[in-house]
Amino acid sequence: MAEIVRMPKLSDTMTEGVVAEWHKKVGDQVESGEVLAEIETDKATMEFESFQDGVLLHIGVEKGATAAVDSILAILGEAGEDVAGLLASDAAAPAPEAAPAPAPAPVAAVAPAPAAAPAPAPAPAVVAPVATPAVPRPSSNGKVKASPLAARLAAERGIDLGRVAGSGEGGRIVKRDIEAYVPAPAAGMGAVESSTDVPVTQMRKTIARRLAESKFTAPHFYLKLSVEMDAAVEARKAINAQEGVKVSFNDMVVKAVSLALKKHPAVNSAWMDTHIRTNDHVHIGVAVAVEDGLLVPVVRHADKKSLTEIGAEVKDYAGRAREKKLQPSDWEGNTFTISNLGMFGIEDFTAIINPPDACILAVGGISDVPVVRDGQVVPGKIMKLTLSCDHRVVDGAMGAAFLQEVKSLLEHPVRMLA
Repeated sequence: MAEIVRMPKLSDTMTEGVVAEWHKKVGDQVESGEVLAEIETDKATMEFESFQDGVLLHIGVEKGATAAVDSILAILGEAGEDVAGLLASDAAAPAPEAAPAPAPAPVAAVAPAPAAAPAPAPAPAVVAPVATPAVPRPSSNGKVKASPLAARLAAERGIDLGRVAGSGEGGRIVKRDIEAYVPAPAAGMGAVESSTDVPVTQMRKTIARRLAESKFTAPHFYLKLSVEMDAAVEARKAINAQEGVKVSFNDMVVKAVSLALKKHPAVNSAWMDTHIRTNDHVHIGVAVAVEDGLLVPVVRHADKKSLTEIGAEVKDYAGRAREKKLQPSDWEGNTFTISNLGMFGIEDFTAIINPPDACILAVGGISDVPVVRDGQVVPGKIMKLTLSCDHRVVDGAMGAAFLQEVKSLLEHPVRMLA
């Protein structure tokens, strides 16, 4: 008997999906466990396996198309079955009640890429500039004939209707004429400007929504502090001198933050509307830049791991994130987030809090600058930190004490190695 296969909810924040690739075509036999299609969610492109055997009788969402969660993705059944009645009854069925809202998820996380390469994104549409000549088309009373919508759009865009050629009945200017209109370049000027429209990916949509919610819901305030990294630089050299060991400054920050959070657990908290949740465990989200946006894999129980263990884990996460091979468990459960742009030459910046965390630490690069020690100006290595805090959870003195502890650990790295 024919069965409907619905668009799956492949992440906790997914509301719609895009079919990146079909692995079967209508008429193909499908076995349970076989990859039926590749679905682009708000976090990544994931393989979707069939849960039943049967022949693929109907494809409800073509490759490249978007569909809401629970809409008809496909129909499987026996060869030759008529699916018209099934489609009609589903269309007539009342919409299901909305499921309870899931717990807030990390802002930017990614799911694994399929074994087969996903279909390439469609090429962005480039608007070719074609100058439209001035073709006034006055009516019998001397006015240019245009639809009300076209007239409003022209006014909003500063377009002179007298210079637009109408394609409607009797030369009437309609909406499509305004949208297609490109003014001719002025005398002595070069070619008119053009633009490129790039479709918004599911990941970018989620990043935009989640960060906007965070910025405009959580009252942010910022604490800035400079750290002398001379001792950390020397400690890193000594650690990396060991065969097969590679630790980055970011790994040292992760470790310092994790230990400071155990000492200041109020910073390791989340606003839950009716209560504040203080976490006993320390799970550090580490922001990783990828082509489509920002991903945040999570180092779990970072306070209990050595620098070399953190270094190996972060390196593995970063590589798999860029290859879109992370699993959902890799990005869930963060209690604090670190965003480091130092490797891009950024000295100082602020970051938007990654819900449900109460804070995020922005880490700049290490700069060689003059510093005063014992009354003498000497060369020093300075790294700037900025802590973004949700004022509903963390107060200024609380955040400052935490940040001072991070500074102390980085300036005396032997404390992290004990």
